[in-house]
Amino acid sequence: MAGSGSARLQGDVAAFTAALRTLVNNPQFSDVMFVVGQEQQKVFAHRCVLACRCQAFRGMLSQAPVSSQDSSSSVPPQGPFILGNVQPAVFLAVIEFLYTNSVTLNSHIALEVLTSSVEYGLQDLCKLCVKFIKDTLSVEQVCEALQAAVTYGQVDLQQHCLAFIEGCTAAVVRTQGFRELSDVVLARVLRSDRLAVDELDLVQAVREWAHVSSAVLERPVPEVAALPVRELRLPLLAPSELVTLESYNQQDLLIPVENIAAAWRAHALRKGSGVPSRLCRPRRGTRPRDHHRHLEPHAK
Repeated sequence: MAGSGSARLQGDVAAFTAALRTLVNNPQFSDVMFVVGQEQQKVFAHRCVLACRCQAFRGMLSQAPVSSQDSSSSVPPQGPFILGNVQPAVFLAVIEFLYTNSVTLNSHIALEVLTSSVEYGLQDLCKLCVKFIKDTLSVEQVCEALQAAVTYGQVDLQQHCLAFIEGCTAAVVRTQGFRELSDVVLARVLRSDRLAVDELDLVQAVREWAHVSSAVLERPVPEVAALPVRELRLPLLAPSELVTLESYNQQDLLIPVENIAAAWRAHALRKGSGVPSRLCRPRRGTRPRDHHRHLEPHAK
């Protein structure tokens, strides 16, 4: 007598996925509806799929009443659920993933889909978004990607974005995304020794960032810039450049007077006396100045 046994055999995965894809935003047999974005676009779905694939949707759907058990009619559509703060294309990408375990991304929605994946607790979708963002990173989008990576604790994406910025810093600091960085993330960027830009250009970029942030946050320039300014390496600037810097600084008080005084002291004493050592290290893109030899750690 043959021994009993069992095995799980798998059919054509592509055909299965294709069949489920036909249910994405298909009103036929749907039992839940969402009204999405400012466009108020209707998106149709199926409670059982959303609930079994996503804990967040399970909680959302369980709060809504369904038809009475005594009713002989089919379960009526639920909702509509109003989701006004998400783009329809982004929400549909999330729905596509829940139905098919795959997602169609482009550079216009990838970061927002990443945001939604974190909000809905979809770790696999999050990984797909991170991979796509890393593979398609551009000068124009890298700062926005870095900001999102820091916000959502995506360490691998943070490191990738920072390495990208280090490779083309001069171009990145001219982008709108750079001017929209938070002070915390900008300070993190400025701590890098590998930025491919001269310190004088970096000071100017931070000044432009500070004026934008001041206008947006309606706070004084010195206040919004306090954290990033600590990372500017003023001792690297030549005396003539410090004079020009002081002239600009009289207008907006971007840099504390004591920071500029410390840079002058480094020149006078021919060493970085009283200045944190990191602020005396030339970056990868720093143009050489004659006095830099006096700032080397071994210089006495």
